[in-house]
This record gives sequence, structure tokens and C-alpha cells, in this order.
Amino acid sequence: MPNPLLQELCCLLGQPVAGNPTQFMMEKVLARHGLDWRYLSFEVPPESLGDAVRGIKALGFRGANVARPHTMAVVEFLDRLSPAAAAIGAVNCLVRDGEQLVGENTDGKGFVQSLVGVFDPAGKQVAILGAGGAARAIAVELALAGAARISVVNRTPERGLALAELITQQAGTQSDFVPWSAKYAIPAEIDLLVQATSIGMNDPEARLPVSFKQARPELVAADVVFNPADTPLLELARKHGCRVLDGLGMVVYQGAACFKLWTGLDPDTTVMREAVEEFLSL
Repeated sequence: MPNPLLQELCCLLGQPVAGNPTQFMMEKVLARHGLDWRYLSFEVPPESLGDAVRGIKALGFRGANVARPHTMAVVEFLDRLSPAAAAIGAVNCLVRDGEQLVGENTDGKGFVQSLVGVFDPAGKQVAILGAGGAARAIAVELALAGAARISVVNRTPERGLALAELITQQAGTQSDFVPWSAKYAIPAEIDLLVQATSIGMNDPEARLPVSFKQARPELVAADVVFNPADTPLLELARKHGCRVLDGLGMVVYQGAACFKLWTGLDPDTTVMREAVEEFLSL
């Protein structure tokens, strides 16, 4: 039986603690709602992922977040997946259900929520850079939100083609794969560009091989990287007159969805946003 003293713990598995505001954000919102919970962060190497998941289950944690590079690999260690996570094939949130750990995915929903008031994907053409866990979640949710066509731009053909096929299968949305072998020139017909790789995370000097020369000013460029909040990609998009969306909203809204899954409460997203901005000294 899980240790009752540890029933109110959640954690983050994956990327390093440094430069990640998730723990700070979660601790702030737990305190805001008067919950005597703890949220811990652990950097787990790939070869130890199974042991980490078994430890979470044995110790009775309420749940966990899963970050790169584990969002797809973690699936094999879970008891079952939610329909959304099963459709996406990637997990960013673990939730205890009795003696089981259930895989959920809130990344895509968090991203789409961050678009509210900025961009409506219905009937629009989208290009997504990357084909990992975050890209899969975002692509499926954008398709379900009514995107007319989604182009998957990726260096590895196998993963890019697999994601394009997944989008069509899960939502019936037209999708194609675009090899990212050199600089990607954003076509004029693209309405939304989503940078869904980890390139640039904690590295303000990182530059993506992307050209905005053909892009229309109406294009919205979104980056899932949140540290730095204003990435080189967004700076470049802004110089070309495009609208931009940083990764802070996705961090907040995907975290808010996890919080509700763990606690049953609707979190104060204002507190969460303020916590992320405080952590990043914005």
C-alpha cells in the first residue's frame, strides 16, 4: 500500500531543475489554494525512467509531470493512458487512480488555450517545427480545433511522416511532411508557425534555420520555449512584421490542467502566470 504520509506529493521528471519554473509555479498555486502539498523536481536519465515511475507509484505520489526527453518513452511504464494521451502517443502528466498510474497529455490543450484571443486555428494552415511529444500533442489538438491543414517540418523523415499520418488518422485533417534538411522557408499560405522543439531552451543564442522572407505579416509565430521568453525565432518574426506568441501561456495552461487532474480544483492561473514571470525575472 502507498505510504499515506506521501499521498500529497507531485513531481517533475525529465529536464534539469535549473531554468525550469514548473516547481516554483506549482508551489505558488498550491499555497494559493491552501493545500499542504509538495511539488518536487528530479532530473532522471533515460536508463532510470522505469525505476523513477515505479518509485512514484510505490511511494503513493498523487501524480507527476513528465518532461523531455521522456514524454514518449514513459508510456511503456504506465498502467494505462487517457484517450487523449493514447491518441497522441505521448504523456506529460501522470495521475494516480487507485493503485494505477494513468498517463495524460495536457500540452496540446495548454497550447490551444494560450492561443485564445490571439489566433483561431479553425480553417487555417499550420506549420509545426518538430515531431516529438510536444509537437504531437499540439498538432492533434490544433487538428481537433479545426485547422484545415498541418505541415510537419522535421529533420527525421520517419518521425515526421508518422506524425503527419497520426494527424490525419486522429482528426481527419490534411497533413503533409516537409523535410527540414536546410533553412525552412515559411510558405506564404501558412497562417500559424509553431516551434515545438527544445532548441533554444535555456540558450538565448540558439538560432533555428528558418526564413520569414515569404511569410505574410498576418502570420502568427509561436514558440513553446519559455526560457528565454523572447526567443530569437520570435525576434526574427517580429522584425518581419508578424505577430508572436511566447511559451509562457502554454506552461501555465498545461500546468493548470495537471493541477485540476491531481486536486479536482480549478487553479488560479493569474498566480501561476505571475509565478512564471517572477521565476524568469520578467
